[in-house]
Amino acid sequence: MVHQHGDEHDIPQEHFTNRHGAWLPADHRVQHQWLKTQIEHVDKSPKQELIPVLQQFKKLIEGNSRIYMYFNQMWEEIPLKKPYNKDPTGTKRQIRDYRHMLAVLNHIFTQAPQWTDAAYGVGMVGVPMVGIFDYVMATPSGHAAFLDPEVNKMIKKVLNEWGKFLKSPKSAEVLGGHKQGWFSEHGMKDLMEVANAPLRTAHRFEDMYVCDPTAKHYGYASWDDFFTRQLRDDARPVASPDDDNVIANACESKVYNVARHAKLRDRFWIKSQPYSVLDMLGQDPLAAQFSDATVYQAFLSALSYHRWHAPVSGRIVRAFVKDGTYFSEPLFEGPAGGYSEGERSTQRSGEIDTRAIAVAQGYLTALATRAVIFIQADNPAIGLMAFVGVGMDEVSTCEITVSQGQHVTKGDQLGMFHFGGSSHCLLFRAGVPIDGFPIPGRKENVPIRSKVAVIKQ
Repeated sequence: MVHQHGDEHDIPQEHFTNRHGAWLPADHRVQHQWLKTQIEHVDKSPKQELIPVLQQFKKLIEGNSRIYMYFNQMWEEIPLKKPYNKDPTGTKRQIRDYRHMLAVLNHIFTQAPQWTDAAYGVGMVGVPMVGIFDYVMATPSGHAAFLDPEVNKMIKKVLNEWGKFLKSPKSAEVLGGHKQGWFSEHGMKDLMEVANAPLRTAHRFEDMYVCDPTAKHYGYASWDDFFTRQLRDDARPVASPDDDNVIANACESKVYNVARHAKLRDRFWIKSQPYSVLDMLGQDPLAAQFSDATVYQAFLSALSYHRWHAPVSGRIVRAFVKDGTYFSEPLFEGPAGGYSEGERSTQRSGEIDTRAIAVAQGYLTALATRAVIFIQADNPAIGLMAFVGVGMDEVSTCEITVSQGQHVTKGDQLGMFHFGGSSHCLLFRAGVPIDGFPIPGRKENVPIRSKVAVIKQ
């Protein structure tokens, strides 16, 4: 199963990184080559004036002693040893300091995410800011910076400004059939491989998604218009539409975890990342009903469908977006987080986790920007349940398209991630006899609106 073209080739161990959701290529060299290309453009071009929102970011860094310290030290704290000190292209410390960081961001914000050909295979960097912050997020100063409320407030402004560009007609330029276009040979192949794998279909793009194959860019007006593309109903039928005991999958996603008896409050920042239900649900008063809950979590591929659909029929009791962090990842206790047996790494004490935020899915449920929707199910055996859409990094824009008091039918749209998405959770209260969840570890996505669990009578 390929989520990034180029990942199917034999990647040397020292360059392999397990990326949940495939937001960055598994071959770290692809990411390095992409970043090197951006940096070379910035370094060789005449100095450009920062766009207004990045000027504000620079003013925040330089006008606050605490934040100034963070953004200076985070680059200095990247270990001076392999693989951090020099990437495979021979470039030492690609981003040198916060000024250099802002200059590269200034360049990146003039383009939408491309389908990128790189020297060591073809990959896609769907989240360019993660490509820049990949190592510093896990340094002590980076950890502190990306938890800082003032920094996150500023990052939200930056992302909102980039979001305006990603909704503009100019952003659609990356949707062409050219080498760096999403409708290129490799781009289309991988998009449809991911889409067809769950049900072993052979759909063409126009069979799967609502579009106009005769129009430029298949009729999509912008990058965001493409990324929030709609599925054709017959491509993903609703599981047992007349049986309220069958729970439908809310997102096209790959299973991450199934947890029973999740505590109302727990230490979500430790290595095991236990779910902390009160924090997941934004400390809403209704969260108290979910002590000892069952939690199902699955993550979205960068190439997947990014809208959310109702897992049950019922009434929307409450729906809101909880602002949170954007680039925070945990500094695990013990030997710098360590790796579980069987994973391709030999991380030791004092090293940072090169897998970055990809393995912080549980942690993100408590801190990242997220959409929380409570649904009073028509099925009394379920009662009140909750959906949580968790944003990740620059893809933290969550749009809820239902409102309080509205009745939804299983399979109806609830909302969407703009510019991508991270993961989602379904929470069921203690005592709900739910079972039959897909087993973590399957290679394919679980198709949206298919059966994800059942209520035992």
